[in-house]
Amino acid sequence: MITKYTEILQRGQDLTLDEMSTAMGDLLNDKISDSEKAEFLKNLSKKGETDEELYAMLNEIDRHGIHINPACRGTIIDVCGTGGDRLQTFNISTTAAFVIAASGGIVAKHGNRSVSGISGSADIFEYFGYDLNAPPEKITKIIEKFGIGFMFAQKFHPSMKNVANARKMIGARTAFNLLGPLCNPAQVKNQLIGVFAEDYLERTIRILKRRGAENIMTVHSNDGLDELSTTGKNKVCFLKNGKTETMVIDPEKFGLHKASINDIQISSKAQAIQAFLSVLNGTANRSMLEITVLNAAGGLMVSNIAENFTDAIEIARQTIKNEKAYSLLTDFVRSCGQIEKLREAES
Repeated sequence: MITKYTEILQRGQDLTLDEMSTAMGDLLNDKISDSEKAEFLKNLSKKGETDEELYAMLNEIDRHGIHINPACRGTIIDVCGTGGDRLQTFNISTTAAFVIAASGGIVAKHGNRSVSGISGSADIFEYFGYDLNAPPEKITKIIEKFGIGFMFAQKFHPSMKNVANARKMIGARTAFNLLGPLCNPAQVKNQLIGVFAEDYLERTIRILKRRGAENIMTVHSNDGLDELSTTGKNKVCFLKNGKTETMVIDPEKFGLHKASINDIQISSKAQAIQAFLSVLNGTANRSMLEITVLNAAGGLMVSNIAENFTDAIEIARQTIKNEKAYSLLTDFVRSCGQIEKLREAES
């Protein structure tokens, strides 16, 4: 069946919603060969995915996935990026997630092990003894108790394994790179999403708005980071109250300092852990601290905790300064991981 749709793509024609839904069903099962799947994805990328095609793909990923529904008071969010910027920075989004949660937010973090970077969100949580394969019910309770928890993509989207080999065969970005961060198992309606290309800033919002999104902030920095960056200006699209605003965020206008990319890069997994800890305990270099604060600020805005970047940045700063972020991490690891791993990393 998928061959028929590949031929349509080869002619440079778009697939309808129903056609893409059917094709996606083929991609996510184990009845089609990896080479057929790779050929389809390659031709889809070559043609360029339409919003309709991406919307259909996202719906099918979601339909095949496992979901949770934490009973939390407040707005549940996620903060994540599409990855693939290959700039080898420390894990900014995971670090910011703890700052957001310690500031009163609720973060249902969804992610994977690193593909292009050194340390993905799963690597960080796993290092401290968090069970990546914990049952959904347990993760639900963790989020309800701590205001933060982690959902391992491979656990919650088991059908994605059926397209893994095809993606490796292609060896380049496909639609799945964009869709991964959009299919949160907690079905959050509010997200801070870093995208790998400026073209996806508004497109991502259009697709998620169609799925009932509330507050969505998509970001792309001038240096290519799929995060809010302090190394330069950032292009941002913000969906709130049904309206989308496009803006340029200059960190220096909010009292932050222009950073060098070298100051936020790491070269080993050990450095990734140290960067994560040093930001949360307030001892990291200024560049690491401030880029975390800026991204936490974006998360606080989509959480409805702050109305603007000025207030959100101050909240995030104080959370780190008052040791609330590190205190949350300590309590979290003591309950959900191995406290000795944290003590070992501290020494």
